Amino acid sequence: MNAHTNSSQTVRHSRGVEQVVVGTATSDGAGVRLTRLLTQNLQRRLDPFLMLDAFGSDNPDDYIAGFPDHPHRGFETVTYMIAGRMRHRDSAGHEGLLENGGVQWMTAGHGVIHSEIPEQEAGRMEGFQLWLNLPGKDKLCPPWYRDFAADQLPRYRLPDGVAVTVIAGESMGVTGAVTRAGTQPLYLDIHLPAGKRFEHLLPAGHNAFVVVYRGAVEVAGQRISDRQLAILDNDAAADGVHVSALEDSRLLLVAGQPLNEPIAQYGPFVMNSEQEIYQAINDYRSGRLGKLQAA
Repeated sequence: MNAHTNSSQTVRHSRGVEQVVVGTATSDGAGVRLTRLLTQNLQRRLDPFLMLDAFGSDNPDDYIAGFPDHPHRGFETVTYMIAGRMRHRDSAGHEGLLENGGVQWMTAGHGVIHSEIPEQEAGRMEGFQLWLNLPGKDKLCPPWYRDFAADQLPRYRLPDGVAVTVIAGESMGVTGAVTRAGTQPLYLDIHLPAGKRFEHLLPAGHNAFVVVYRGAVEVAGQRISDRQLAILDNDAAADGVHVSALEDSRLLLVAGQPLNEPIAQYGPFVMNSEQEIYQAINDYRSGRLGKLQAA
């Protein structure tokens, strides 16, 4: 899917930027250094997205310990590896190697215990992990896992040199690696040459944000620089977004349909009520979470 495609998505009125988020430096797992761009206090605003971490370092001390066994329940994780090699293993019997340009999509559902450990001792490791909520009716579904190598990801290139990888959703008639009916996520990686513009239609009710990870872009007169997340406003008159590159840039465009359900989170468990959280903790402590169950 590398052929040129014609743009059929003319945006008449672009969303603006409501807020620019710089992110918080933190560590997770066994000491992996990362920047948390979407934090818990933005979960309602960016529903159905729960968290976004950016990681990127040439220093193996920042990532080598990885993420040993840990549990999840009630949501999905989407890991996009821009550079590096990470081995995934989980209690549902899945195993895969995530490499340069690849995506790992995991639905925790009723519960999974997994590990993500680097398979490199030097060099750069860079990427993003996005947490996508599950509708309440699906939170206890069977776990699901899929690895997509870089060459398996749908992509297209526009005549002006703009290149787009479609991780989720649909863009310019190209269907992404994953689609989800409940949250309708759109997840694009866009490479934008200096001076070029990209536009994309967005449903009025969907929450959306842009993350720049190379260069700098402009949305509705607002500059967004490297490692910044821009929350796009929900202007009822807007039908999409225009992004202009101030220099050679790379960015993520992420949007989704809000679930408008209660969010109860305790660490790696995201449910709809405190009672469901207590159940998740109890299941984990008693060894029931992550056990293979019939679908």
